[in-house]
Amino acid sequence: MKPRVLIVEDETALVTLLRYNLEREGFDVGEAADGEEAMVSVAEHKPDLIVLDWMLPKMSGIEVCRQLRRKAETRATPIIILTAKGEEADRVRGLDSGADDYVTKPFSPAELIARVRAVLRRAKPAFGGETLQHDDVVMDLANHRVTREGRPVHLGPTEFRLLRHFLAHPGRVFSREQLLDAAWGRDAYVEPRTVDVHIRRLRKALNGDGQADLIRTVRAFGYALDTGAAA
Repeated sequence: MKPRVLIVEDETALVTLLRYNLEREGFDVGEAADGEEAMVSVAEHKPDLIVLDWMLPKMSGIEVCRQLRRKAETRATPIIILTAKGEEADRVRGLDSGADDYVTKPFSPAELIARVRAVLRRAKPAFGGETLQHDDVVMDLANHRVTREGRPVHLGPTEFRLLRHFLAHPGRVFSREQLLDAAWGRDAYVEPRTVDVHIRRLRKALNGDGQADLIRTVRAFGYALDTGAAA
């Protein structure tokens, strides 16, 4: 079965472009032109992922995202927000509303499709295949194995979940709280600084002699899988 993507966007030309490229890549595509129509469409035919514009008629994308996150049946539905707002504060606001990823206009269809596949891999591995890869790091999801330059990387369960989250979102910066949600779950009672301990363990296991450190520390915020570290 094809994964279903709902495009919520009021720019007709952009919808046409996204539909063409997503269908060409094997996705089933639905459309909604405003926030209220999006809520109705999701209720009638739940998508596997929503591409959601921030600025919409009748109900903003941020409010749509918040309402979907309040409903049990759509709480885990992946959402990628599209917006012309590129400031860090806007990105944080979009992610805090419950979005899984954030794409700033203008963007290429290839970039968006890569983001769609990455988010689906994390949320629903069956749609994304059985491996994740970034530069020389390969994660075999089926066999729970990781290699770097062919060298086995031995990880504990928490480090494995953290790395899987990073591999699904290369280059994106995550706060400690976001990493706690990804690796421990939203209901876990774990101190945010515990993330630092597991990041150190992940670095030690991942970075062999002379190898670049793929985990980038973002001062006063969190961590990212550095897309340029292994180049």
